[in-house]
Amino acid sequence: MTIYFLRHASAGERLSDPAKDGKRPLDSTGSADAVRMGALLAALEVRLDAIYSSPLKRAAQTASLAANEMGFEEKIQIEAALAPGGGYAAFERLIDRDLGAIMVVGHNPTLSQFLGRMLGGVQIDLRKAGLARVELGRGGASLEWVLTPKLARLLASMA
Repeated sequence: MTIYFLRHASAGERLSDPAKDGKRPLDSTGSADAVRMGALLAALEVRLDAIYSSPLKRAAQTASLAANEMGFEEKIQIEAALAPGGGYAAFERLIDRDLGAIMVVGHNPTLSQFLGRMLGGVQIDLRKAGLARVELGRGGASLEWVLTPKLARLLASMA
């Protein structure tokens, strides 16, 4: 199984009211970064069986923009396990669905903690709109690559 971990893109300053913060949309930089990550995945000919997103607006928008660029036509599935503070046990149940390739879109520190725990305690801090590819097999998980938005912008400028 291949799992793509995508942290939500930039959404401006955090709001003190959690209810309002959950509805905070992507800013223009975030929208551009989400589109760029989707375009890079499309260029790599990545085909996904499912996309799972946190219910918060900025994550759902990141997932939607990336999915559109990839030509992903299925419905993005909203999962509470990917919301801030989501539990690892719920995340494990999410990825235990025996699919070929999925993308999970969420928040830090939760998403980076899931990634690190899956890799045996490695510390990886996904930047906003950061993307990591993990191969999960019988022998465990292996990190294939991590892509920062800055590197994605550089790659896009070279195309």
